[in-house]
Amino acid sequence: MPTSIITTDDLRDFKLELLDDINQLLAQHATVKLKKYLKSSEVMDMLQVSPGTLQNLRVNGTLPYTKVGGILYYDAEEIQSVMTANRVQNKIH
Repeated sequence: MPTSIITTDDLRDFKLELLDDINQLLAQHATVKLKKYLKSSEVMDMLQVSPGTLQNLRVNGTLPYTKVGGILYYDAEEIQSVMTANRVQNKIH
């Protein structure tokens, strides 16, 4: 079985190719648009909350929603706005 020697130039080329591939994947992912409206299960997964917590967020008016035919929909942009508005900045002394 023949052996091949890997040089530092080979490793540098591999690194550059790998970085190009990663950048292409990130660019593709960035162009994927999030859905405009999310169902309750998607919001629970996104926020990592239970059904009861999601209900509390609806009842106390924290998360706006739309009910169509018994299905609750949440605007993805409004969820992001709520998260941004309630962000807590830690002050380090």
